[in-house]
Amino acid sequence: MISFENVSKQYQDGTTAVDSISFTVQQGEFFVLIGPSGSGKTTTLKMMNRLIPLSDGYIFIDGKKISDYNIHELRWNIGYVLQQIALFPHMTIEENIGIVPELKQWSKEKIHHRVTELLHMVSLDPDVYRTRKPSELSGGEQQRVGVIRALAADPEIILMDEPFSALDPISRDKLQEDIIHLQKEIKKTIVFVTHDMKEALKLADRICLMDNGKIIQIGTPEEIIHHPKNEFVKDFVGASSPLRSDFQLEEIIGPILNHKPSATIPVSASLEQVLGELTKQEELLVEKDGKVIGYVNRQMLIQYFSGAVDKGGIGND
Repeated sequence: MISFENVSKQYQDGTTAVDSISFTVQQGEFFVLIGPSGSGKTTTLKMMNRLIPLSDGYIFIDGKKISDYNIHELRWNIGYVLQQIALFPHMTIEENIGIVPELKQWSKEKIHHRVTELLHMVSLDPDVYRTRKPSELSGGEQQRVGVIRALAADPEIILMDEPFSALDPISRDKLQEDIIHLQKEIKKTIVFVTHDMKEALKLADRICLMDNGKIIQIGTPEEIIHHPKNEFVKDFVGASSPLRSDFQLEEIIGPILNHKPSATIPVSASLEQVLGELTKQEELLVEKDGKVIGYVNRQMLIQYFSGAVDKGGIGND
C-alpha cells in the first residue's frame, strides 16, 4: 500500500531529518511511528502526502510514485488528522465534515447522508451536532469531528499526527478506544504518529521506532517489548522491566462473558504466549485445571502495561 525506498529528507541548513529509510505499510494496517523528539517521525508522515518534499529516494502508494499523482488527487484521497484540530470556526460541523466531498463535487444529498453516517459512527447525534459550531463542542468532541472529517470522502489512507496528545487523559483514553472500534468497521490503512509508548502498544498492529532520522526497529507490540533490537529500544520501551518474571495471568482476568471467545489459553501462560494469541483473537478464555475461570483481552493487557508504567516498570517517555 505505502512503500518507502531509501527515503531521506535534508534541509538547506544541513539538517538530516530522515536518513535513508525503507519500510512498507500494508493495506488495512494500523502502523505507528514513534520515537523521541526530533526522531523524524512527523517528517516521515508529512512526506506521504507531500506536505514536505523528500530529498532522496521514492515513496509509492499502490505501486505508483507519489510524485506521479496530481497533488490534489493525492491529498483528497488521504485523510489527515492533526493535534491542532483546525476546524473552521465559522462553519457548522456538517460544513466542516463536508469540505472534501464538496470539493469532489458530491451532491448535497450525498454529503448530508455521509455526515449523518459519520456522526453516528462516533456516537454524536446528527440531529444535535450537525448544525453546531466548533466552539460549542468539547475538546474530545472536536477531535472526534476531526477524525471523521478525514474519513468524509472515504479515503483508503488516514494519516494521524499525535491527534490525541492535547487532550486530558480521560478524553484521550476514550478517543483511543473509539479509534480501535472505528478501525474494525472501516478497515483503513492508518499511519499514526505518537511519542507515547502506551498509546502505541494499545493501537498498533506494528510499531516503527525511530531515532535521529533512522529506523531502529519495526515489529508488533509483542516483538518490540520482548525482542528489542538493541539497548536504545530496551531503554525506550523498558523491555528490561520485571514484567516477564512477575506476570501472573490470573491476576488480570475478568469474569466469563455472555459472548464467549472461541479460543482458550491456560492460566499458566507466559506474557509472550498471551500477547501472541491476542494478535490472532480479540479475547481468550482462561482455563485452570480443565475449567474456564475467566477471560482476557488486549485492553486488559494494555491496562496491565499502563500500571507497570505508573510504577516505573516499563520505560515511559
